[in-house]
Amino acid sequence: MKIVFDTNNAHKLTEIRQILGDDFEVLSLADIGCHEDIPETADTIEGNALQKAQYVFDHYHLSCFADDTGLEVDALGGAPGIYSARYAGEGHDSEANMRKLLHELGENNNRKARFRTVIALIQKEEDNDSSLAEQKINCFEGIIEGQIIREKRGDEGFGYDPIFRPDGYEETFAQLGPQIKNRISHRALAVEKLAKFLKGM
Repeated sequence: MKIVFDTNNAHKLTEIRQILGDDFEVLSLADIGCHEDIPETADTIEGNALQKAQYVFDHYHLSCFADDTGLEVDALGGAPGIYSARYAGEGHDSEANMRKLLHELGENNNRKARFRTVIALIQKEEDNDSSLAEQKINCFEGIIEGQIIREKRGDEGFGYDPIFRPDGYEETFAQLGPQIKNRISHRALAVEKLAKFLKGM
């Protein structure tokens, strides 16, 4: 089955392809010739995922899915949340984002946090009475609880992985490696729900 993943993030694309496996041919935005700057102006994770998927469906008329992920830190009132990728500025600089987050937390002993991913899937649904293609929308959520540690550990992964330790593990996402992370992560949980839905069609 061919389906478009609304991203040009190589890390995300590799992760999703590994999780979904050989049952699906996952195309990136570059694969379909989409080089536009797709807006993410919603005020929720769900809203951003849906906005991105809707853009591709409306402009390219292809079944597609988009994800949005936020790191929610309890002591910071749920921040950085929807601003996770650009917490330290529009440059999407992971190192700067981690430095800012650790600085904001300081010596606070409440390090509880979670990663939350929402995947919005929009599919073409042919109308039997016409040649028009209607859309069908479904959303899938994955959440993993954990802690923000006080200094970076590990070289794998991306984003905040070196400072996020999932509950039940001694290692950070960046230490666990892709095999374990791709089984337990927020994105893995959301993709698992997506895959189960697609395979059950």
